[in-house]
Amino acid sequence: MRSFSFPKEEHLCRKKLIEELFGRGSSFGLYPLRLVWLPTEVPTAEPPQVLVSVSKRSFKRAVDRNYLKRLMREAYRLNKYRLLEAEGGHCLGRLAIIYTGKEKKPFALVEKKLISGLERLLNEARATPAGGAGS
Repeated sequence: MRSFSFPKEEHLCRKKLIEELFGRGSSFGLYPLRLVWLPTEVPTAEPPQVLVSVSKRSFKRAVDRNYLKRLMREAYRLNKYRLLEAEGGHCLGRLAIIYTGKEKKPFALVEKKLISGLERLLNEARATPAGGAGS
């Protein structure tokens, strides 16, 4: 039975951990999203801690920013099973999903881009484990 929850324990909130993610993490863009991740030492079946962000520069109104964050959280919540059910686990410790677009996009597009981003993350995290990245 799949769990489609997104509890508080999976939210990335600590400032020190966020700074480490952006300081040492790898990233790539899939318009309108940008994904930044920090790999773990060993593969795990535990969900990564996730940060969802929308730029205040692009969306002045808090209503628009909150709408887009809600959209991205929902897309992640419905598709995080792709990480959790990956063969041999996944190597993602922390993940940031940043909306870089300048206009609001429909949910279907955001979800499609997030799914392809998660698939790409699984491939890249397997190719470069944390032990190899620091050496």
